Amino acid sequence: MRKNIVAGNWKMNKNLQEGLDLVKDLQTALFSKKVKCDVVVCTPFIHLGAVNGMIDKTKVKLGAQNCADKVSGAYTGEISAEMVASTGAKYVILGHSERRAYYGETNDMLKEKVQLALANNLTPIFCIGEVLGEREAGQQNTVVKKQIEEGLFALSAEDFGKIVLAYEPVWAIGTGKTATSDQAQEMHAFIRQTVAAKYGQAVADATSILYGGSCNAANAKELFANPDVDGGLIGGASLKVDTFMPIVEAF
Repeated sequence: MRKNIVAGNWKMNKNLQEGLDLVKDLQTALFSKKVKCDVVVCTPFIHLGAVNGMIDKTKVKLGAQNCADKVSGAYTGEISAEMVASTGAKYVILGHSERRAYYGETNDMLKEKVQLALANNLTPIFCIGEVLGEREAGQQNTVVKKQIEEGLFALSAEDFGKIVLAYEPVWAIGTGKTATSDQAQEMHAFIRQTVAAKYGQAVADATSILYGGSCNAANAKELFANPDVDGGLIGGASLKVDTFMPIVEAF
């Protein structure tokens, strides 16, 4: 059985005290609930150590939003996978569309990041997805398949089994647009077929694939009801407990 996961990506939001307050309130909200998914918070780097020290790890898992494609060295401002792991984080988001678009991250760079994350016992949440022009041109499958192949298919089947995928239609992030439930299921099924063609159906069936495009309290239940949608990578709605918890409870 693959895991259902709801992961909050805080992006560049919340100072340290605000972040600690949010985690405290989230844990209070989760305390009396029996949720049917793993809950992950992916905080800014500076929050990781402090958040790890206060979370109940049976309720909340901790993740980072990125790591470097180098082991260590003279790379001012970078944070290595080893550093992330040393904070107690268990997950790391890699290849988010914002990193690809604003910071020029390529599939080759992401291939290195994935391998370093795995070497440090981190679970990558590997993001894939097309921009609006690619969707309108009917190129979404080609784009997504290339991202998976170039970023991940050098891995052994065993290592690929440690990956979480997150499909994010870039045209639906922060725009208020959302892929329809049918569009999400169609792409998630295609992603699973792509994995199966490389690693076999058993590996594909065990891979969690999250939806990451403006998922919110209003649409989460319908999205998560799809057989190939295993949760969400949540942006803005993860910044408040009262908008994040309904998504967690959608399972």
